[in-house]
Amino acid sequence: MHDAAPQSIDLLIEAAHVVPVEPHAVVLDDHAVAVHRGVIVAVLPIAEARQRFAPTETVSRPQSALLPGLVNAHTHNPMTLLRGIADDLPLKVWLQEHIWPIEGAVIGPEFVADGVTLALAEMIRGGTTCVNENYFFPDVQAAVYKRHGFRARVGLPVIDFPTAWASSDDEYFERAGEVHDQWRDDPLISMAFAPHAPYTVNDANFERVRMLADQLDLPVHLHLHETAQEVQQSIDEHGQRPIARLDRLGLVNDRLIAVHMTQLTDAEIHLCAERGVSVVHCPESNLKLASGFCPACALERAGVNIAIGTDGVASNNDLDMFGETRTAAILAKAVANDAAGFDAFTALRAATLGGAKAVGFGDRIGSIEPGKQADLICVDLSPIETQPLHHVVSQLVYATGRHQVGDVWIAGQPKLQSRTLVGFDLDAITANARQWRARIATLRNGA
Repeated sequence: MHDAAPQSIDLLIEAAHVVPVEPHAVVLDDHAVAVHRGVIVAVLPIAEARQRFAPTETVSRPQSALLPGLVNAHTHNPMTLLRGIADDLPLKVWLQEHIWPIEGAVIGPEFVADGVTLALAEMIRGGTTCVNENYFFPDVQAAVYKRHGFRARVGLPVIDFPTAWASSDDEYFERAGEVHDQWRDDPLISMAFAPHAPYTVNDANFERVRMLADQLDLPVHLHLHETAQEVQQSIDEHGQRPIARLDRLGLVNDRLIAVHMTQLTDAEIHLCAERGVSVVHCPESNLKLASGFCPACALERAGVNIAIGTDGVASNNDLDMFGETRTAAILAKAVANDAAGFDAFTALRAATLGGAKAVGFGDRIGSIEPGKQADLICVDLSPIETQPLHHVVSQLVYATGRHQVGDVWIAGQPKLQSRTLVGFDLDAITANARQWRARIATLRNGA
């Protein structure tokens, strides 16, 4: 009896360690991942893979860990162009006296496209392969993500005042419908409703969002319980806390992507668990704006799906998911007063599969399993900063820097090869960022 002929595939990635995320807390040493037509077809020992497959291309990384691409579950990526513009201020002052006036002067399709392009280069170099985006001009964002073959859930904005994107309630919803229709069947780009926050969206608009989200089966992505002030304002104006108000309006369900969640009672934590709400933890933004602490350990123990997001660069000030995941893990322990809480495997899961589930992509990305999309990253663990290697996932969460990401694939397509970006002109992106700096400086000085 002869062995079957090797199966032809597009790509075989061999690594010292494969961290599949699902099953939980597993590291597979000297394993390979076989990819064909953008899909993972097998995860198996290297020796076996070499016998079973005849790949068009083999990428061998004998000192690297291969893991799912990181999912940045909450960003405002066009705001990369505002990095560091109004630092060291509380949320309300930062937003109302600095960010909104500057945005009012510069926002438009060009600002959005250039900001997303700058963000994409930074994210890919840091191992992020999917984003949950929340900003104006979603049509422009979607086109830029698509052009670079990047996976995104793009928010359709709803807010109670006129902006460059829409001038009335009806126009926000009309434009949302048009953009959703345009991208309805795309393999990489999907939409979500993105009502800004409880303090900027009225009951009638929330009810419209709920009705349309139900009809179109779309997630609802919003800032919720971000600060104590937001909660108090809701009690004063509506007689109830923001999440209770959303519950009254029918929005607390498994479509809700609740971002920040720093002010939570035990009952609210259990409500989220019961209803299948996903919580996106943005620790560095919350720390920097002194907004409060998300009780990540308590949420996780209650069974709530937790994802990790960087928030916008204007309040972070980077799109570094390795840094964010480390901060999330360390902060969770301090808040819970429990050194064993939110361990390395749990943190890495939140940054990958937790994010994928939160944005409604859990069936296609977030773990290295046959049948899922090949959104994968190789992380070089050979530098002295991650030696000696006692525990792969501990090193990834507590010691690894984003500069150690060597290779990135999205749907099997290379986006970073040996630290070199594919399809980006870094000099042009840098020059463009500089001209935006000059334009914004002129506007601010003239104001």
